[in-house]
Amino acid sequence: MANRWWTYQRERFPVFAHAPVIAAFSFSAVSYSTLIRGAHNFLAWKPCVVAFGSSFLFFLQLRIADEFKDFEEDSLYRPYRPVPRGLISLRDLAWVWAGCSVLQLSLALWLAPRLVVLLLLTWLYLGLMSKEFFARRWLKARPITYMVTHMAIMPLVDLYTTSCDWVPAGLVRPPKGLLWFLLVSFFNGMVIEIGRKIRSPQDEETGVETYSFLWGRRNAILTWLGTLACTAGFAYIAARSIGFERPVMTLLLILFLAALAVGVFFLQGAVANRGKYVETMAGVWSLLMYLSLGVVPIVLRHRGGA
Repeated sequence: MANRWWTYQRERFPVFAHAPVIAAFSFSAVSYSTLIRGAHNFLAWKPCVVAFGSSFLFFLQLRIADEFKDFEEDSLYRPYRPVPRGLISLRDLAWVWAGCSVLQLSLALWLAPRLVVLLLLTWLYLGLMSKEFFARRWLKARPITYMVTHMAIMPLVDLYTTSCDWVPAGLVRPPKGLLWFLLVSFFNGMVIEIGRKIRSPQDEETGVETYSFLWGRRNAILTWLGTLACTAGFAYIAARSIGFERPVMTLLLILFLAALAVGVFFLQGAVANRGKYVETMAGVWSLLMYLSLGVVPIVLRHRGGA
């Protein structure tokens, strides 16, 4: 049993790869909320633990939701995946989903019972996503609409994560200026989503609708770079709200130039596995951007830095 689950996480939800990005995402959300509401204290450990634990479980639930909604296609086109090949059953995953929910509810009640309202809202959207909003065929025919509706979960998860700070602090509504951070999460979700679905022709699979297949390699890279630029724009506004815009924009400019170089390298030739560079660059962008918007500025402020 342990070996089966270890294999599943390695193939479908690699913990050691996802944990650093989720930690940066959750800790930065708590940090940014602390900064934007003008608090002068350093991060408390309980909000950080609940934010990271809940976020990690949300992303695991997203993976499980994919397993349910893609089961038929995976069985037809990707029988090598753990669920179609019988390594893990959908029933097993349903129990994991239930366990995640119990843990999230316990964490919410432990930190601040009022968090349960936002938790229920996020669960509702997750449930609708797992059912493809009861319009699977319509959405599948519209890739951009499909992506936007699914990426809307990112600001919802981010709202919940930031609420681990502002709800225990006694606020009844999100602090002013938090919207920009939520928009950063929305567009950054698209950066990651597009980046992981850009492939060289040799790496395309029958039945897998990557963006490089749907739009062509050049248009997929241009769209990816466009979402990077949108994310950077909202990150600038978010950083300006906490007085940290110059370091953030310097970092993002360097990262954007690096992403541009990766995109040009990808387009130079139809070489196998080059799409992995785009996916890796999207992960690096996400990790460093979140750290620069929350963790780094609050640490510098606590230590008396700029």
